[in-house]
This record gives sequence, C-alpha cells and structure tokens, in this order.
Amino acid sequence: MAEASQKIPVTVLTGYLGAGKTTLLNRILSENHGKKYAVIVNEFGEIGIDNDLIIGADEEVFEMNNGCVCCTVRGDLVRIMDGLMKRKGKFDAIIVETTGLADPAPVAQTFFVDEDVQKNARLDAVVTVADAKWLSDRLKDAPEAKNQIAFADVIVLNKTDLVSKPELAEVEARIRGINPYAKLHRTERCQVGLTDVLERGAFDLDRILEIEPDFLEAGDDHDHDHDHHHHGHDHDHHHHDHGHGLKHYHDEDMQSLSLRSDKPLDPTKFMPWLQQLVATEGQKILRSKGILAFTGDDDRYVFQGVHMMLEGDHQRQWKDGEKRESRVVFIGRDLPEQAIRDGFEQCITS
Repeated sequence: MAEASQKIPVTVLTGYLGAGKTTLLNRILSENHGKKYAVIVNEFGEIGIDNDLIIGADEEVFEMNNGCVCCTVRGDLVRIMDGLMKRKGKFDAIIVETTGLADPAPVAQTFFVDEDVQKNARLDAVVTVADAKWLSDRLKDAPEAKNQIAFADVIVLNKTDLVSKPELAEVEARIRGINPYAKLHRTERCQVGLTDVLERGAFDLDRILEIEPDFLEAGDDHDHDHDHHHHGHDHDHHHHDHGHGLKHYHDEDMQSLSLRSDKPLDPTKFMPWLQQLVATEGQKILRSKGILAFTGDDDRYVFQGVHMMLEGDHQRQWKDGEKRESRVVFIGRDLPEQAIRDGFEQCITS
C-alpha cells in the first residue's frame, strides 16, 4: 500500500445550494494556479463551464486549458476514480463536489471502502462552503446543513460582506457550537487561497488539533456552570460570555469531544476499543480523528474515521523534543460521552 504521502489527496467539497461552491469550482478550473486538479462534479450545467476554457472532451471528461480535468459523477464514484487514476500524468489533487442537499458521508466513505481507490487516494479534507447570510436559518430548518458543518475539516464562510459584524459573530458562534475544530476562513465571493482549501494534509491532524478552542480547555468549573444554567432554558437565546465577547452556543444535538493523554496508550487495548466503539456507535459518530502515542512505538499513529469506517497508519517518527501525547476528537450526535471517556482511560498504559 502506498505511503499516505504518496497517495493523491482528495478533497470533498460540500455546502448548501447557493453558498458559493460553484464560484470556488470555477476558480479551480480557470485560474492559473499551475496545478493539475481533477474535479468531479454532479452536473456541468450547474457550473456553467466556459467553453473557451475546454480543450478536448471525451464523453465524461473535460480537460481545461489550465491543465485541470473535469468529469461528472454520472455513475459510480469508484469507477470514475479508477478512470482518473489510469490517466497519464497523475493529479496533484482530486476534488469531489457533493450536491447541495447531500450528506457528505457516503462520498467521504468511498475513500475508506474501495481497495483500489484506497491504494491510490486518501481523503484529505472535507471542505464546507457556508453562506454567512443564510446559514443560521438553514441550521434551524435543514439537518443536512448541520451535518455539513459537523463534517468539515475546513469551512469557507462566504458572503461575509452581506452581513453585519454582530451577525457574523453570531453565525461563527453557531458554527463553533457544532464544530469547534474546523479551520474557518471568512470570504467574499470565495476569495480564499486555494492552498487553504486543497491539499491541506488534513491527515496530518496537527493542523486540526492545534486550533482547539480555549473554551474546551476551560476545565470542569465551566462545565458544571453550563449544565447548571442550561436546564430549562432555550439554548438558542441563552449564552455565556466568557469575557472575550464571543457567544458560545452549545448545539442541542451535535457534540464534539476531545480526549488527550500524555501517558502512552496500549495499542492492544486502544485499537480494539476504537473499532468496537465505531462498530456500535458509528451512526452517531460523524467524524473521528486522532494522533496516538503507543507504548514502545517510536512512530506516531494517526487515524480518521467517518461513521463506522476507520483508516489509520503510522505517519512518521516522533521528533526529538516533541511532546508525545495522544489526542482524539469525536464529532457526532448524542455521543455517549462518559462511556467514551471511560473507555479511553482504560487504554492508557498504567
């Protein structure tokens, strides 16, 4: 199996209709970025590709004059991926767009399931484009919108020019209530650096975990405080101000859970525990990721998962002076939080 670093990174691009995914895709397909990207979209019609930019087209695959390739998901994603892998000249990255109403899970799962695809490609990041003006409404009426935020490694909060500063702060607090770990970019007309969105090396989880928000580290006092205050209140209107002017929403049915240990984990306990956990609670767990320090192992182990599916591998040696600690993150609905914490504790080498 190819090393994680040699596999082609795949970005799953999701977001609600009208949020700006098309603008982003158009930039990828027309800008002179010097990279060769393959873009898999649902319908060309939605993107409205400029015919002047298309060089040669067989039935399903267009080559753009900036070297990118574009094809539709008419059939099976796995078949398309196989076709792309066979094309001459490998790609720098592959971008798969999901329809605006879809849950990104099944698309992301493709990269855990099919062996041929897994040999050549790896899920790099799920990128969600969200509309600053309408997201709050969507989160109320559309479970898919919430899934897309919960699922994201990177969130492009677009159309920020259409909202006031307080509205922007409000929508960001909502996003953080659902997913505190995603990297957030505020944009107008999706003007985001393509390297901020593509080839994030999300499998190198440091980037995700280093932005862990302060308020998760606030310790137990705050937690009891929250629980105490939240009873009998409407979550939507109730918030705490932690002294830095940000409202903290606790989303009612979405949670994120972060675990860490500076003592090494026992791999003979941890891996079976993790597999058992996703087998039994996988429907509730949207995403799981972690960097692990195992007893007697000089290599960092990283894993990521979507629902019941996991992939993991030794990534590299722990560097001299690097803190050997394990960090695991779960994002999902109605997680059995205490059971997960207890299970994790059992895996720490005493």
